[in-house]
Amino acid sequence: MLAKLTSKNQLTLPKAVMVDFQDVDYFDVTAEGGRVVLTPVHLARPDAVRAKLSELGICEADVAQAVAWARKG
Repeated sequence: MLAKLTSKNQLTLPKAVMVDFQDVDYFDVTAEGGRVVLTPVHLARPDAVRAKLSELGICEADVAQAVAWARKG
């Protein structure tokens, strides 16, 4: 199957390839040995991030403190 590169550096992937990736909106793109490799990425939803932070015992004040510390430098 072929995919044509447009003047805006965009590719349209063939439908037959995308059948296995119907729930994927983002791909990590790398170049390996002269090939372009697309790896599906499932981004965490904000609720999942909040749940993970809570699980780790990190609160909003901790995040604000970390941001303030990072901006000092």
